[in-house]
Amino acid sequence: MARRNDHTHQEIRDMALDNVKVFLGEHSHHELSLRKLAKSIGYVPSTLVNIFGSYNLLLLSSIAQTLDEIMLQVNQGLENSATPEEALKAIAYCYYDFAQEHPNRWRLVFQHNMNGEALPDWQENRINQMMGVLEEIIKTINPHKCDSDVEKSSRVIWASVHGITLLSLDDLLFSSTPIDGHLLIDNLLLNYINQWKQH
Repeated sequence: MARRNDHTHQEIRDMALDNVKVFLGEHSHHELSLRKLAKSIGYVPSTLVNIFGSYNLLLLSSIAQTLDEIMLQVNQGLENSATPEEALKAIAYCYYDFAQEHPNRWRLVFQHNMNGEALPDWQENRINQMMGVLEEIIKTINPHKCDSDVEKSSRVIWASVHGITLLSLDDLLFSSTPIDGHLLIDNLLLNYINQWKQH
């Protein structure tokens, strides 16, 4: 077992979050525990609680890393988009592709429960940033829409892409032949955005 002064708090924090990533590369977060994670880096559970505040907040820090990675890919996709429609598709593809590549990390984002604890500002700001990007693009496509309509439409698109992603991961699309999730996203956005432009 490592001594307390073997690593700085930041080093222990980084080691723990790195090991969460490694673990989720092969296993569900349901199989992970504070004790198991602490043992993997040579420390006791109380050390991690002292650094992160709780196991809940430790997992939330891992989720923050996931959101940051998705947002980085989204920004790269936006840079290569010539139109708002292409930008929407880029965001949806990034969301879908990340889930396909890192299913357990993606699931943790939506299955994690704070168990009554308040969501920290640093996490809420990340979520608001992602939704803000989506709303800005939708507003650009039809500037005449009011803010409440823009917000509702952004959630419709996000929920729809989320559904496609989740059902694809769980192989619950109930099709006799494999369906490309990108094609489903294309169909969704084409039809929804055409209507959005007209009203």
